[in-house]
Amino acid sequence: MKWGIALLALILTLPTSAGIEVRQFPNPELEARYQHLIEQLRCLVCQNQSLADSNADLAEDLRDEVYTMLLAGKRDAEIVDFLVQRYGDFVLYKPPVKKTTWLLWFGPFAALGLGGILLWRIGRKRRPEPPPPLSDAERRRLEKLLQDHGSDDA
Repeated sequence: MKWGIALLALILTLPTSAGIEVRQFPNPELEARYQHLIEQLRCLVCQNQSLADSNADLAEDLRDEVYTMLLAGKRDAEIVDFLVQRYGDFVLYKPPVKKTTWLLWFGPFAALGLGGILLWRIGRKRRPEPPPPLSDAERRRLEKLLQDHGSDDA
C-alpha cells in the first residue's frame, strides 16, 4: 500500500518537472543575455506570454534557437533580427513604429478619440433646446390662466 502511494505521488509529479529546462552556460553574462532575450520576445502561440513564460512547443523551439545562437557567438541584435525576419514584428513585445505597425501603435488612441467624438455628438443631440420666449399675447394669456386658477383654490 505504501509503495502504491509513493508510486502514485511520483507519477503525479512527473508533469511538473517536464517543464523545467536546464541549460548550461559558459558564463553568467551569457545566461543573463539569454534571460533578457527570452523575456523580450513574444510566444507566437500564446501571444500574451513571453518565451520565458510560455510552455508551448513553439516557445520551447524558439528558446532552443536563441540558446544555440547565443552559444554560436551571435549578438542580441542579430538574434532578434533573425527572429523578426522569420516571424515578423509580432515576435517582439515592443514592435518598432513604422508603417506596418501604425495601427498597432496608434489604433487604440484613434478608437478612443472616435468613441469620445461619438459620445459628444450623441450627448449634444439628446440635450433639449430651451423653448423660445413667449410673445406678449402668450404672456398675457398665461397670466390670466394663473390668476383664474389661483382664484379657484381660494
